[in-house]
Amino acid sequence: MKSVIVRTFENTDLPGAAAALTEVHATDGYPVEGVDHPEAWLRSDDVIAAWVAEVEGAVVGHVALMRPQGEDAVSLWMQQSGDAEDQIAVLARLFVVKAARRHAVGELLMQAAMSYGSEYGLRLVLDVMTKDAAAIRLYERLGWREIGRAPHHYGDGQSVDAICYVAPSG
Repeated sequence: MKSVIVRTFENTDLPGAAAALTEVHATDGYPVEGVDHPEAWLRSDDVIAAWVAEVEGAVVGHVALMRPQGEDAVSLWMQQSGDAEDQIAVLARLFVVKAARRHAVGELLMQAAMSYGSEYGLRLVLDVMTKDAAAIRLYERLGWREIGRAPHHYGDGQSVDAICYVAPSG
Protein backbone atom coordinates (compact mmCIF):
# COMPACT_ATOMS: atom_id res chain seq x y z
CA MET A 1 0.00 0.00 0.00
CA LYS A 2 1.16 3.53 -0.74
CA SER A 3 2.10 5.77 2.17
CA VAL A 4 -0.56 6.84 4.62
CA ILE A 5 -0.90 10.51 5.57
CA VAL A 6 -2.74 11.41 8.77
CA ARG A 7 -3.71 15.06 9.02
CA THR A 8 -6.27 17.39 10.55
CA PHE A 9 -9.74 17.05 9.06
CA GLU A 10 -10.65 19.83 6.65
CA ASN A 11 -14.14 20.68 5.40
CA THR A 12 -13.11 19.55 1.90
CA ASP A 13 -12.63 16.04 3.37
CA LEU A 14 -16.32 15.70 4.21
CA PRO A 15 -17.51 13.96 1.01
CA GLY A 16 -14.62 11.46 1.07
CA ALA A 17 -15.00 10.79 4.78
CA ALA A 18 -18.77 10.30 4.39
CA ALA A 19 -18.18 7.85 1.53
CA ALA A 20 -15.61 5.95 3.61
CA LEU A 21 -18.02 5.84 6.57
CA THR A 22 -20.81 4.47 4.38
CA GLU A 23 -18.39 1.82 3.02
CA VAL A 24 -17.31 0.78 6.53
CA HIS A 25 -20.94 0.53 7.62
CA ALA A 26 -21.65 -1.77 4.66
CA THR A 27 -18.69 -4.07 5.44
CA ASP A 28 -18.69 -3.99 9.27
CA GLY A 29 -22.00 -2.64 10.55
CA TYR A 30 -20.14 0.30 12.12
CA PRO A 31 -21.45 2.66 13.12
CA VAL A 32 -24.86 1.48 14.24
CA GLU A 33 -26.13 5.07 13.87
CA GLY A 34 -25.20 8.05 11.73
CA VAL A 35 -25.14 6.48 8.29
CA ASP A 36 -28.47 7.98 7.21
CA HIS A 37 -26.79 11.42 7.39
CA PRO A 38 -23.05 10.66 7.41
CA GLU A 39 -21.89 14.23 6.81
CA ALA A 40 -23.91 15.57 9.77
CA TRP A 41 -22.68 12.68 11.95
CA LEU A 42 -19.05 13.44 11.09
CA ARG A 43 -19.32 17.21 11.52
CA SER A 44 -21.39 17.35 14.71
CA ASP A 45 -21.08 20.54 16.78
CA ASP A 46 -19.67 18.33 19.53
CA VAL A 47 -16.44 17.63 17.59
CA ILE A 48 -13.41 19.17 19.33
CA ALA A 49 -10.89 17.99 16.72
CA ALA A 50 -10.79 15.39 13.96
CA TRP A 51 -8.26 13.74 11.68
CA VAL A 52 -8.36 11.80 8.43
CA ALA A 53 -6.03 9.22 6.99
CA GLU A 54 -5.51 9.42 3.27
CA VAL A 55 -3.76 7.34 0.66
CA GLU A 56 -3.08 8.93 -2.73
CA GLY A 57 -5.56 11.70 -1.94
CA ALA A 58 -8.44 9.39 -0.95
CA VAL A 59 -9.81 9.39 2.61
CA VAL A 60 -9.40 5.87 4.03
CA GLY A 61 -9.96 6.57 7.72
CA HIS A 62 -11.18 9.07 10.31
CA VAL A 63 -11.20 9.73 14.06
CA ALA A 64 -12.63 12.53 16.20
CA LEU A 65 -12.47 13.80 19.74
CA MET A 66 -15.89 14.84 21.02
CA ARG A 67 -17.22 16.88 23.92
CA PRO A 68 -18.88 14.60 26.49
CA GLN A 69 -22.61 14.09 25.89
CA GLY A 70 -23.59 11.87 28.80
CA GLU A 71 -21.65 8.80 27.68
CA ASP A 72 -21.27 6.01 30.23
CA ALA A 73 -17.49 6.02 29.71
CA VAL A 74 -17.39 9.67 30.80
CA SER A 75 -19.43 9.12 33.98
CA LEU A 76 -17.48 5.96 34.84
CA TRP A 77 -14.17 7.80 34.49
CA MET A 78 -15.42 10.80 36.47
CA GLN A 79 -16.49 8.46 39.31
CA GLN A 80 -13.19 6.57 39.26
CA SER A 81 -10.82 9.54 38.84
CA GLY A 82 -12.52 12.62 40.21
CA ASP A 83 -11.82 14.39 36.90
CA ALA A 84 -14.31 17.05 35.86
CA GLU A 85 -16.21 16.68 32.60
CA ASP A 86 -14.27 19.54 30.98
CA GLN A 87 -11.05 17.53 31.48
CA ILE A 88 -12.40 14.63 29.39
CA ALA A 89 -12.88 14.08 25.66
CA VAL A 90 -14.52 11.11 23.96
CA LEU A 91 -12.60 9.35 21.21
CA ALA A 92 -15.22 8.53 18.59
CA ARG A 93 -15.97 8.16 14.91
CA LEU A 94 -12.92 5.93 14.36
CA PHE A 95 -13.13 3.94 11.15
CA VAL A 96 -10.83 2.61 8.43
CA VAL A 97 -11.98 1.22 5.09
CA LYS A 98 -11.33 -2.48 4.64
CA ALA A 99 -8.75 -2.02 1.85
CA ALA A 100 -6.57 0.12 4.15
CA ARG A 101 -6.58 -2.20 7.15
CA ARG A 102 -3.50 -4.03 8.40
CA HIS A 103 -1.36 -1.00 7.54
CA ALA A 104 -1.50 0.67 11.01
CA VAL A 105 -4.00 3.29 9.78
CA GLY A 106 -6.19 2.95 12.87
CA GLU A 107 -3.14 3.15 15.11
CA LEU A 108 -1.88 6.30 13.34
CA LEU A 109 -5.28 7.94 13.73
CA MET A 110 -5.43 6.95 17.42
CA GLN A 111 -1.94 8.35 18.01
CA ALA A 112 -2.97 11.70 16.48
CA ALA A 113 -5.98 11.91 18.80
CA MET A 114 -3.99 10.77 21.84
CA SER A 115 -1.25 13.34 21.15
CA TYR A 116 -3.89 16.07 20.96
CA GLY A 117 -5.40 14.90 24.25
CA SER A 118 -1.99 15.01 25.95
CA GLU A 119 -1.19 18.43 24.50
CA TYR A 120 -4.47 19.93 25.72
CA GLY A 121 -4.64 18.11 29.06
CA LEU A 122 -7.69 16.02 28.14
CA ARG A 123 -8.18 12.47 29.40
CA LEU A 124 -9.64 10.39 26.59
CA VAL A 125 -12.34 7.78 27.06
CA LEU A 126 -14.36 5.70 24.64
CA ASP A 127 -16.87 2.92 24.44
CA VAL A 128 -16.70 0.10 21.95
CA MET A 129 -19.29 -2.53 21.16
CA THR A 130 -18.19 -5.99 22.23
CA LYS A 131 -18.72 -7.22 18.64
CA ASP A 132 -15.89 -4.94 17.39
CA ALA A 133 -13.03 -7.28 18.32
CA ALA A 134 -10.41 -5.68 16.04
CA ALA A 135 -11.02 -2.26 17.60
CA ILE A 136 -10.79 -3.75 21.10
CA ARG A 137 -7.43 -5.36 20.23
CA LEU A 138 -6.17 -2.00 18.91
CA TYR A 139 -7.19 -0.07 22.04
CA GLU A 140 -5.67 -2.62 24.37
CA ARG A 141 -2.45 -2.79 22.32
CA LEU A 142 -2.16 1.00 22.67
CA GLY A 143 -2.50 0.77 26.46
CA TRP A 144 -6.15 1.74 26.92
CA ARG A 145 -7.63 0.25 30.08
CA GLU A 146 -11.13 -1.12 30.60
CA ILE A 147 -13.03 0.95 33.19
CA GLY A 148 -16.42 -0.76 32.98
CA ARG A 149 -19.21 -2.00 30.76
CA ALA A 150 -22.48 -0.46 29.75
CA PRO A 151 -25.11 -0.83 27.05
CA HIS A 152 -24.62 1.34 23.94
CA HIS A 153 -28.06 2.72 23.07
CA TYR A 154 -28.98 3.66 19.51
CA GLY A 155 -31.83 3.83 17.06
CA ASP A 156 -35.35 3.16 18.24
CA GLY A 157 -34.64 1.79 21.72
CA GLN A 158 -31.98 -0.66 20.56
CA SER A 159 -28.86 -1.41 22.55
CA VAL A 160 -25.75 -3.56 22.39
CA ASP A 161 -23.13 -4.40 25.03
CA ALA A 162 -20.14 -2.08 25.08
CA ILE A 163 -16.84 -1.85 26.95
CA CYS A 164 -15.69 1.52 28.28
CA TYR A 165 -11.99 2.41 28.14
CA VAL A 166 -9.69 5.19 29.31
CA ALA A 167 -6.51 6.17 27.50
CA PRO A 168 -3.15 5.68 29.20
CA SER A 169 -2.10 8.79 31.13
CA GLY A 170 0.62 11.06 29.84
